[in-house]
Formats: sequence, structure tokens, C-alpha cells
Amino acid sequence: MSEDYTTTITVSGSPQQAFDAINDVSAWWGRTTGTTTAVDGEFVYVVPGLHYSGFRVVALEPGRLVEWLVTGSYLDFVDDHQEWNGTTVRFEIAPAGEGATVVFTHEGLATDVPCYETCANAWSMFVNHSLKALIETGTGTPYEFRGDEQLLPHEHEALHQGVAAAGR
Repeated sequence: MSEDYTTTITVSGSPQQAFDAINDVSAWWGRTTGTTTAVDGEFVYVVPGLHYSGFRVVALEPGRLVEWLVTGSYLDFVDDHQEWNGTTVRFEIAPAGEGATVVFTHEGLATDVPCYETCANAWSMFVNHSLKALIETGTGTPYEFRGDEQLLPHEHEALHQGVAAAGR
């Protein structure tokens, strides 16, 4: 039996600060379009030419839980380009001393799937470093697009619409 990717961070910020930072996806992961802060909201994250994922927010409990369903995806670096489709990304938040713990799980990103190593390394970088920094300092280190990989707003919106349509 394989295990889903999970990592835990302990932060000096409160559970509510952690919740708010998680929902500011573009401040710790990278540019998104759509809604990240309302149940049934949908958003898209893209690394041009490499990866895009569409998400539906399925649970929000302030200071406690954020959960997204992957409604559509494309991973350029594995044979099953839609490997993330139907997986769930979950952030469970709890008080811990003067701060909080955040348990991040990508349910369906299991040790036996082809993108596990690459995707786990990326999640580790973004959750353990960028999100943690955003919660504690107010500044994350999201992926920034430059040069040929930079998408224009209308291109990003077209990707968002395509993922949303595929999820219906």
C-alpha cells in the first residue's frame, strides 16, 4: 500500500493567520486565477509548458481546514498527464503552543505514482518554505513567471475556463 504525500509545519503565526495565508495561494505558490476563498470557488494554477491544475474549494473552516479538489490537470513530465485529476489537497490547522501546526496532505499523490518524487519535492518547497514564510513574515516565495513562460491575463483566463469546462 502506498502513502499519500504529507508534510507538517509548525509556525509562529496563529491558526487564523495560517488559514488566511493558505487561502492567499498566489502569495506562496504562484499566480492563480479564480476564487480561492469561497466553498465551490474554482481557481487555476499554471506553470506554462509544464503544469496546470484546476481546483474547486470543497471545504473552508476558518482557522482549521482548507480543502481543494483537483478538477483538471496537466503534468507535462509524466506519461499520465492528468495524474492529479480527482485528487484532494488538504490543509489541517491546529493550535500549537504560541503558534499553529499545518498538516498538508495531497491525497492521491501516492508514493507509487510517477510524479510523486517531483511533485513531493515541489510541495515541500512551497509548503515547508514559502507558505511557512508567508505565515510567519507576511512574505512568501511563490514561483514567478518571466520571459517566454509569462502568461498574459487573457491566456490565463482561457486556461481557467478550459479546466472549469473539463470538470463539468
